[in-house]
Amino acid sequence: MKNRREPTDQELVTTDGTLALVNLSAQIDGLAAAPVRGADSTAPLVIAQQAVLVDLLTMRGHLLGRVADYEQAAQLSEHMVWNAPDDHAALLARARTRATLHRFAEAMADLDAARRAGAAQATLDAERAAILQAVGCYAEAHSLLRSAALHQSDFTMLSALAVLQAERGETAEAEHVFDEARAAYRGVSPFPLAQLDFRRGVMWLREGDLPTARSWFDAARRRVPGYAPATGHLAEVDLLLGDPETAVTRLRPLAETSDDPEYIAHLALTLRAAGRHQEAQPWRDRAARRYEELVTRHPEAYADHAADFWLMVGGDVDRGLQLALQTLVMRQTSRSYALVRRAREASRGLAHDASGTRHPATSM
Repeated sequence: MKNRREPTDQELVTTDGTLALVNLSAQIDGLAAAPVRGADSTAPLVIAQQAVLVDLLTMRGHLLGRVADYEQAAQLSEHMVWNAPDDHAALLARARTRATLHRFAEAMADLDAARRAGAAQATLDAERAAILQAVGCYAEAHSLLRSAALHQSDFTMLSALAVLQAERGETAEAEHVFDEARAAYRGVSPFPLAQLDFRRGVMWLREGDLPTARSWFDAARRRVPGYAPATGHLAEVDLLLGDPETAVTRLRPLAETSDDPEYIAHLALTLRAAGRHQEAQPWRDRAARRYEELVTRHPEAYADHAADFWLMVGGDVDRGLQLALQTLVMRQTSRSYALVRRAREASRGLAHDASGTRHPATSM
């Protein structure tokens, strides 16, 4: 495909990814165990320390596929705002955790409160841009990114712009900005670069260029070997390229360590594709239970993923349609509408089956 570029051998040097993950967990444990006895829970130093812990937990949750980390970060941020309701750092921390769990309206309300509490406008613009991008308001997000650009590092600004252009389907422009972002990186942590390469892989996967997508997912995983989303998407590419056995090998360790049901569901789907239906069933059942738990606790974040599951390996089209409609009520995005269309088509297909009319299967 024109304008694509694959990773080169001249990689930027960063800390070893496995060691960085160990250090990340050590930081989290150290901050979580830091003595606060006798300290004022509203003191700026305490709030700042807790805000760092919230961000580190969120980072580890993303890297390792740990929903429990997202939940711990959310609980901590709630306590921060309870103790210091007028502290802009506490409000910003809660806004970020709410956005992570797709509670976008509440996150925006926290950003408004943080503005009244004195938060920097550039910080607010960057946070609002991320939320607007998540709900598909790309023009507004782009405008806010430009406003925040003068107060961000070149890497941070360029990375955000590259991902935004990728999501808008501006692939050629995004490729150029992805390159600019990589060239602007001055840190030693492997995590920002791994995330950047991962998002580049997502762009090419969406474009249907599987070899290029694979190369960027693999680059992300080489930099951080335990990077769960990159591993999961590599398995997806393997399956699309007709190699379910390699996909199973990638997914099994991830499904055993992650509490995110998406990896468990993908393992069940991949085992079925490999013809190992009996082996797939316990993983399918485990994913079903976990999705129901998370939809109850965090419907905004997991209803759409659960709908995908029930429409595919879950094998319950009615439940899939119910969750797709629930998602559409919460978020009127192009993805939500597409999910409802898929669910309705699957439901009509079942009706045709019941009347004796044949139709293509909706799941593997």
